[in-house]
Amino acid sequence: MGTEHTPVGRRHFLKTGAAAGLALQVGMATAAEPPASTPALPMPEYEKLDALALASAIREGRLTALEALEAAIARAEARSQINAVALRHFDLARENAQRLSRMGRAERAAWAQTAPLAGVPFALKDLGVAMKGTVTTQGCAFFKDAVADHDSTLVQRYRAAGLNIFAKTTTPEFGQTATTESRLFGLTRNPWNLAYSAGGSSGGAAAAVAAGIVPAAHASDGGGSIRIPSSHCGLFGLKPSRGLVPMGPKMLEGWLGLSAQNVISRSVRDSALLLQLTQGPEAGSRTGPQPGALIDAITRPPRRLRIALMEQNPFGAPVHPDCLDAVRAAARLCESLGHVVEMAAPKLAIGEMFGSMGIATAAGMLASVRMREKETGRQAREDEFEPLNWRSLQLARGYSAEQAFTARTVFDQAARTVDLFLGEYDLILSPVTAAPAPLLGAMSLDQPYESFVKVAMTASPFTAIFNMTGHPAMSVPLHWNGAGMPIGAQFAAPFGAEATLLALAAQLEQAAPWKDRRPVL
Repeated sequence: MGTEHTPVGRRHFLKTGAAAGLALQVGMATAAEPPASTPALPMPEYEKLDALALASAIREGRLTALEALEAAIARAEARSQINAVALRHFDLARENAQRLSRMGRAERAAWAQTAPLAGVPFALKDLGVAMKGTVTTQGCAFFKDAVADHDSTLVQRYRAAGLNIFAKTTTPEFGQTATTESRLFGLTRNPWNLAYSAGGSSGGAAAAVAAGIVPAAHASDGGGSIRIPSSHCGLFGLKPSRGLVPMGPKMLEGWLGLSAQNVISRSVRDSALLLQLTQGPEAGSRTGPQPGALIDAITRPPRRLRIALMEQNPFGAPVHPDCLDAVRAAARLCESLGHVVEMAAPKLAIGEMFGSMGIATAAGMLASVRMREKETGRQAREDEFEPLNWRSLQLARGYSAEQAFTARTVFDQAARTVDLFLGEYDLILSPVTAAPAPLLGAMSLDQPYESFVKVAMTASPFTAIFNMTGHPAMSVPLHWNGAGMPIGAQFAAPFGAEATLLALAAQLEQAAPWKDRRPVL
């Protein structure tokens, strides 16, 4: 499953790349040939390897952790036009890599027993996580000097897994839009076409993986922010169930439970392993599904699944033909694998749900700003924020406790509705977005509210539902449109059923492999 690497000598490993293969895709006959590596970039093989394969090569001494890190850094610098990297922690990562590189083979093997991804380069999203001694800006000028005094629980688990964190990836301000554009860091471009958005809010993470900088990267999802950029960049992305992956220690739940954290990856097995290594409660946790054996789930096909196909935009607006093509191709592939697909959808109070979501996200943003004001001892200024976010902050100051309580009740009722619906079906299949990746600027936070809303409604009508209900959902890269842009398909599952999603994803990955389809850079 995923990328395999045939043992070769270390010199050969560093000087040669794997042969380009053809990958069958849903809706297309052949995959594009991967781009030739730039001669100046070290270790051509690097971009062919997923995180598990890289870890194996480091553990066995076929390359060092420092060589792997320098390969990642070289690509981040050479492909800076994509603008995936917000903050560089190269020196810190080099120190970590040097320590691992000095270990003997036996010592590396012993450490790998508890740190299976030892030495693998990794990037955090510049939002919602803390790494002691480094800045997390949230994509906002008001936080540009916010140095963390602790590690997030999730960062602790990433480090325990052996990942070498060398950068933070770009995000829009507070993750408040489905593109990655900010006044602070500029435009993050889609590696498949630099005129288009990489999606958001984990657009930097997706762009970094699609561009071959890292095999997997941390991401978060409060309305589709893992699944949307995964769809736009031809990658795999799974938003876990509410409470499965820790959010603390300072705040154990983000945006009234809307937000979840995980990764974006090229291979399914990387996502499965990283979720397995990071799942489970932290001190203070009171809710969340039971952790599962996720790696085991991808080693065998899923049982015959009954899948509900939801094509209609929950807002009643049209869905772009390319997105319908993508989801119908996914449905046909599932049927060819023995699953049953039927047209059906839960009946949800969409207007009420999205209104409540606006309250939750704006109130969460205001809480973060007020915490920062206490830390700095000064009031935030309007010129330190995107115009639309400043507007939301002013509105949030007038929200009542009753409105916040009602919002959470709305989410709970939506979760009940979806739970009852999933009593009849195993999964819900839908488009990820109602339109393909937009041109840069279309969903910027630096525009009038009315124009923003019009475009934004095409981005997350399908994904945000499952943030509000707390169910797990994934984007699977099974389709490319006529313009050569990737478009994912979304599958949602019952609460705590990550194993079912991953088992299906692994089956789809084997039936219609996508790993060798890469953008030309």
